[in-house]
Amino acid sequence: MEMSCKNRCFHSTGERSFNVSGFQPSRNPAAVRYVESMRSTRCPRTATSRRFRSRCNPPRPFLVLFFIPLLLAASAFGADRAVPTERYRIVHVYPHDPTAFTQGMVFVNGMMYESTGLQGQSSLRMVDLATGHVLQQHDLPAKYFGEGLTDWQSNLIQLTWQSHLGFVYDRFSFRILRTFTYPWEGWGLTRDSHHLILSDGTSVLHLLDPSTFKPAGEIHVTADGQPVLNLNELEYIHGEIYANIWETNRIARISPATGKVIEWIDLSGLRPSSVRQNDNAVLNGIAYDSQHDRLYVTGKLWPNLYEIKLVPATPRPQ
Repeated sequence: MEMSCKNRCFHSTGERSFNVSGFQPSRNPAAVRYVESMRSTRCPRTATSRRFRSRCNPPRPFLVLFFIPLLLAASAFGADRAVPTERYRIVHVYPHDPTAFTQGMVFVNGMMYESTGLQGQSSLRMVDLATGHVLQQHDLPAKYFGEGLTDWQSNLIQLTWQSHLGFVYDRFSFRILRTFTYPWEGWGLTRDSHHLILSDGTSVLHLLDPSTFKPAGEIHVTADGQPVLNLNELEYIHGEIYANIWETNRIARISPATGKVIEWIDLSGLRPSSVRQNDNAVLNGIAYDSQHDRLYVTGKLWPNLYEIKLVPATPRPQ
């Protein structure tokens, strides 16, 4: 992950338009190494990440045979109370930098701000929505892997993945005002009016005090009574937490009060055809324009960013 993107990405004041129709998917070596490490890393004896525990402790065959009938029975019992699923319709398609490994987005005062990842390629960007031009950019030091992003007052707050370090920027100058630490991996980040809300790839969302960055609570996310793992990029919309589920086409709409998934949003079919063969180019990135009630989504290395409207789920039978 040591390769630099300075010759292929943007300088802090540069602009660039994108030829979306001519884009050919590439297997970014740094991105490939990232995904392969997530899927094939041999787990240490003391691995604590839920992402790794499932790999390190596979179920034994006789236990699988014993539990299969129970699982099938439970599935049949719970079928009528499954969480409903919404679909979507595309309102508008915008250009998006196909080299951006999108890890977080937030829309503030008419501007899109984006956090990109991969070591040696991570950045904070201000992007013109209509053209996709990067208007302002701050590159993170090569040792950091950029992750979730949100705003608080006149500042921007950006996470890093495994460095346990967050950055607080002045939103106008991108000047670093301070840093802070946290004990978990950093994945997604959003906020309500009182707390920052951080995901770490497990089923738990962590609340932080936005002034001290000290832990202030947890939300345990479930669907039909089961933990929802791999919570990734986050956005707070109309009193709910929207969360990308890593390596899926789904977004969860979560009740902050109960942690329960209220509805799923199924974005199957949205992924651009030019990146469908690229395992790294997964759905990731949610932003909301509260002034105009507009919802935006994109993905890692996607050449497009989409404004979508949600199509309500069919009511469940009573």
